[in-house]
Amino acid sequence: MDALFVFLIFGCFMLLLFSGFPVAFVLGGVGVLFAALGSLLAPFEIAEVAELRMIGFVSNRIFDTLSSYSLIPMSMFIFMGFMLDRSGIAERLILAMRRVLGPAPGGLAIAVVLIGVVLAASTGIIGASVVLLATIALPTMMQSGYARWISAGTVGATGCLGILVPPSIMLVVMGDQLRIPVGDLFMGAILPGLLLAASFVAFLLAYAWLRPHDMPAMVRSEREADTRGLVREMAGALLAPLLLVMAVLGSILAGIASPTEASGIGAAGATVLAWTARRLSWNDLRQVCYQTGRTVAFLYALIFGASCFSVVLRGYGGDEVIENALYALPFSPEGVLALVILVVFLLGFFLDWMEIVLIVAPLVMPVLTGFGFEPVWVAILMALCLQTSFLTPPVGMALFYLRSATQEISMLEIYKGAMPFVALQILTLLLVALFPALALWMLE
Repeated sequence: MDALFVFLIFGCFMLLLFSGFPVAFVLGGVGVLFAALGSLLAPFEIAEVAELRMIGFVSNRIFDTLSSYSLIPMSMFIFMGFMLDRSGIAERLILAMRRVLGPAPGGLAIAVVLIGVVLAASTGIIGASVVLLATIALPTMMQSGYARWISAGTVGATGCLGILVPPSIMLVVMGDQLRIPVGDLFMGAILPGLLLAASFVAFLLAYAWLRPHDMPAMVRSEREADTRGLVREMAGALLAPLLLVMAVLGSILAGIASPTEASGIGAAGATVLAWTARRLSWNDLRQVCYQTGRTVAFLYALIFGASCFSVVLRGYGGDEVIENALYALPFSPEGVLALVILVVFLLGFFLDWMEIVLIVAPLVMPVLTGFGFEPVWVAILMALCLQTSFLTPPVGMALFYLRSATQEISMLEIYKGAMPFVALQILTLLLVALFPALALWMLE
């Protein structure tokens, strides 16, 4: 009977999800509804878990979430990202790299990828990165004669690097939900993130060589022919963000600071950079705090709702139902892992990464680790898979961010541009799956 209630919970969630209600309210509402139902049915021994006999557990779960030490870095990294957005670092980087790499075929697109890596390691906010790159880089690429679809695909995919490259908000939430140290996830994601960016660069180089008319070189002006001046400009644009990345990630990797302490360093460093660039007025600070508060409130609302949902699901024996189903599959442990990753990939077409991390990942992780798989490696595989959700229709958020930032490129061209980069993400996922050392070498 409890298995029936598990399927009813999932069915009710999916039905309300497609009704258009906010996901956080759907998760919390379904959880509270079935908790109340469990209280009514408890005398009939349909629900035997004590937590289901009282609605007061909801407030306890919210308090536990608010007091979670591992979620503190999330708010600090979000603040750091919005503050860096105000500091003008991205504009200076794009201008410098455009002058250095623009005169080479495909050089402008490669410059966008390199800037995206720096932004990913500095901010980690997908929406801000995609809109910023679209606003600054897309007009230059199209003025230089780049094909619309390749321009859109490069900007959209590059802006998504921040979901994987540390400090990643997704890895912070994943570490909290899966009980994995965030520092270990950061170390495990560095090489796969760089490998993914390198695959983007390799694809763009190959395409520029095969179809140079789609990615023509820019004409270098007399000022841009000054090699010494270009090197100084590039060094000056890169110095500040690299120092900030070294302060944040370097302190974590060296064991000097915890992720929570490093996030505070990053927030303070970003504020100092904005102040030294004369881009920090009282109104700027107020806007950054407001944006941070809204984003954090949205994420915490999802976490609250998912916490209520997952507790009720476990109360009805949902974790046991899923575990038994996975163990009963006629596959090897590697086959079960492949099936889980495939399901996560397919769910990414319809659900945001937050719902998958909060609901699906905690249910399947105990089974996968029970097979002997390293938790950090499995989490990185899930993170790589979830990154594709930002570029896959119909709910790929990066695609809509890109569309909102430019009206000159059609949605069909944006979809076309995203597909090669989704294939590269899947290729990187397969490489990390075949060679776990790519994610675990820094932990050994």
